[in-house]
Amino acid sequence: MDYENRPGRPVDFEFRGQTGEWFGIWMTNLLLSIVTIGIYSAWAKVRTKKYFYQNTYVAGRNFDYHATGLQILIGRIIVFVGIVVLSLVSAIPVVGLLILIGLLLLVPWLLVRALRFNAAMSSWANVRFGFDGKPMGAFLTFLLYPFLTLFTLYAAFPFADRARRRYVMNNHRLGAAPFGFDAPIGGFYMAFLAAMGWVVLLAILTLAPMVGTLLSNMGDPAAFERDPQMAIRLMVGIYAFIFLGLLPAGVIYNAFIRNTVFNGTTLDGRHRFHSDVRPMALIWIAVTNALAVVLTLGLMLPWAQIRLARYYAAHSRLIPGGSLDEFVGTLPARTSALGDAYADIEGIDIGLPV
Repeated sequence: MDYENRPGRPVDFEFRGQTGEWFGIWMTNLLLSIVTIGIYSAWAKVRTKKYFYQNTYVAGRNFDYHATGLQILIGRIIVFVGIVVLSLVSAIPVVGLLILIGLLLLVPWLLVRALRFNAAMSSWANVRFGFDGKPMGAFLTFLLYPFLTLFTLYAAFPFADRARRRYVMNNHRLGAAPFGFDAPIGGFYMAFLAAMGWVVLLAILTLAPMVGTLLSNMGDPAAFERDPQMAIRLMVGIYAFIFLGLLPAGVIYNAFIRNTVFNGTTLDGRHRFHSDVRPMALIWIAVTNALAVVLTLGLMLPWAQIRLARYYAAHSRLIPGGSLDEFVGTLPARTSALGDAYADIEGIDIGLPV
């Protein structure tokens, strides 16, 4: 499809994966991971990412993932050995304190390496992504700012979250074309208050009766013996709050934030993005997916993953600020000046959730 003469007209993302096709890959990944006692899971991760990347299209061009299973496995071995060594030497008080200080310096560096790896191993239209962030920025946005929100009773959490996402987005690029992100704080507070409002509402509905029961029986230690069902009701209330309050609150927050981040992001200063994910629709998908997976003992997981990927793609758009064909055509020439060589450490997946 030709997008040459469509500047300003939204271009939908597409996800073309099929449940049956993905089920075969997923089952193979699962069985080989079990047979190899988890070793093949590194290759399974690569196959999973490649399938979902390669089946995600925008403007007729798809994404791709280029890492190898060996790179993932080496990264996991390094992390595992590091954890074992830290556990052994941290038993010595002085050494433990030095390790804590060292981690404050090491973690930002590892975060940057993880972001660089994930970017360098991803591409769109055969052009690699890149990440140019520095460890100091990672220290501020991933460690210091979240810690400081403790002193505001998390009232400043939206500011810390926006700073983290701004750091990540503003340091990414597609080839040499930079991403930019600058969204007003209102969207982050809307997400924060919507999630907190849901938690408070469910706490009133599920925990308030439980608290009332506990208060009314504080002076009666034998109450639980006379009414064994009371303990069951209390546990049901706690689990109901977790599954109906806390988990959906996370879905609500992520839905609002996704829209805010997409709608505040640009590529090369002129191409914009748009997302209109609906929180309640996403909760419905998450709840029904979870039920389907549980009731089928996990066999419906591939269907649930495909369903969610399709929903996200259907509610994501690129809004060109000019000719996409011209933009894509100039990317390889602009990128060649950057070089294609990556340092060895940037070819290692350290497995950090960034």
